[in-house]
Amino acid sequence: MSHHSRRTLLATTFGIAALPMLAVLPARADDRKPTAQERQQIEAVLRREGFVRWGDIEMDDGRWEVDDAVAADGRKYDLELSRQDFSILKRDLDD
Repeated sequence: MSHHSRRTLLATTFGIAALPMLAVLPARADDRKPTAQERQQIEAVLRREGFVRWGDIEMDDGRWEVDDAVAADGRKYDLELSRQDFSILKRDLDD
């Protein structure tokens, strides 16, 4: 077996051996849309907090982001919500 063939075989073997380790790593939750259940919970919090409509909802940097959430008084906010309990962590008035 040539030196090149041995290196290729070792690289392939290592690559295949490393695949199960990838399944153990935590999935990166950033930049994803909510599941149906998460969306339902987020929307319940938004309604309870007085918001009447909103735009995109997505996970980013470990927090839920809600764009263009419109409050009952007509003001529009960008929101950050807790990943764990969906509570509102930050409200930025969207001018």
